[in-house]
Amino acid sequence: MDTLGFLDAVVHVCLGVLSVALGLALLRLVRGPTLPDRVVALELLATIFLGVVAAHSIASREPVFLDVAIVLALVGFLGAIAFERFISQGTAR
Repeated sequence: MDTLGFLDAVVHVCLGVLSVALGLALLRLVRGPTLPDRVVALELLATIFLGVVAAHSIASREPVFLDVAIVLALVGFLGAIAFERFISQGTAR
């Protein structure tokens, strides 16, 4: 097996594992008993999606998708901060 064939196989295995993780995170998002559980699940979904974008970048051999992943990571981080502020203000009132 050549190197590119092995890399494609590894990327496909990674995408399969990320798909399972995505399903479990969606389950936690829907069934999470508290709001912080749902926020953590949403952050996990964003992180898993970043992994999918990175794996797609490797599979397609297009590094431009890594720029998209960086922007999505920044948006996810800002979203997490906004959720944290919302939760902390809700408990203070």
